[in-house]
Parts: sequence; structure tokens; C-alpha cells
Amino acid sequence: MTNSSDKRRHPRRPTMFSPGALDAHSSGGVDPAEVSEIAHESAAVLVGAGRATEDPDVTRRLVRLVDELGMATVAQLWGAQPPVSLPGALWRLYAIHESVRRDAVGAAIDYDLGRHYADVQHAVAGAAEPPSPDGLRELVDSILSGVFEGDLAVALERAAAFCRVTSIGRAHRADDHDGHDEPGASAATRSAAALLGTAHDLERAAAAWRVGNLT
Repeated sequence: MTNSSDKRRHPRRPTMFSPGALDAHSSGGVDPAEVSEIAHESAAVLVGAGRATEDPDVTRRLVRLVDELGMATVAQLWGAQPPVSLPGALWRLYAIHESVRRDAVGAAIDYDLGRHYADVQHAVAGAAEPPSPDGLRELVDSILSGVFEGDLAVALERAAAFCRVTSIGRAHRADDHDGHDEPGASAATRSAAALLGTAHDLERAAAAWRVGNLT
């Protein structure tokens, strides 16, 4: 008989995460319903495996999933799914995580500006003060870890709060560019608006998880 503790320590990654398999599906003109089924099943397996283990090394691997699969594969797997769905929520969390890892300095500047106008959201996000690039990397690591180690709804709400604070800071940076760097101001404004939309999606996903409707 299989020892249940062994299952907890060694959750298996689903075979549908294979980049080669995903490419084959894509090139074969797979039915959108099948793509959706793969996305939902893989998201459920990933979260279930992460929450079934107490091994911190497994959690770290799941947090660093993009390092193993690549952002393009994660996007192909989950990026087209509805915002209020488990794969859609995971896609947003991993996208936030990766954006901070790629530009932690810029994220820290925007977040630091925004926190002065959003005390409550800053407290919900749980960032250190003053925000620093390393501090924000640790923040997004802890948010994503919370998907597997804590209350998933709380992780989604923390990510939403992070997006709201960063959006406010980015909007202020757009105002600073306005009048002398129109392309930069426009890009920052669009990005700030997109972050607000992401925050709203994550809040709706958190509410759905709390009532058992996030699948």
C-alpha cells in the first residue's frame, strides 16, 4: 500500500505541462473546448499538488514555474482563460510575479509612489517599508507561495492590492511625463489602467474561491 505521506512529499507534475505537447496541440488545430479543459485540469492539478505537500522545495519549484516552462508556455496554457477561473487567476499571478522579477527597480518606484495614496491596499499587499527591489521580489514570492501554502483567496487579494498600489504610482509617473514625453506618458497610463483591470479580476476570483466557485 502506498504511504500517504510519500504522496504529500512528492506530488507529480501533470504531463499536460509539457511544452512539446502544448505545441503539438496548437499546431494541430485543437478544439477550443479541449484547450479549456487542459487549462482547467492543469491548474487544478498544480494547485492541488502544491497544497497537498508540506515540502518547501516543492513550493519553491511551483513559484519558479516560469523558470522551468518559460513564460510563453504558461501564457499558452492559461493566458486565454476567463479572468474568474482558476487558470485565469494563476496566469495573472504568474504574470505579476514575472513582471516584478524582470523589472524590480521600476516596480519599486511605482509601488513607492502609490503607497502614499493607498494606505489600506498597501497594508493588504504586505510590502516592506520602504519598498525596495529586493523587497518587492520577496513580496511577489510570498504572494505566489500563498497559493500553495495558505488561503488562496488571501493570495489573490494581496496580488490585487499590489496591482492597485502600483497602478496609482504608475499613473502619477505618467503625469510626470505628460507634456515632455508623450509616448512614455501614454504607455504608463495604459499600463496603469491594465493593472487596475487585473486588480478587479483578482478580487472577483478571490470572491469566487471563497464560495467554492473558482474552477
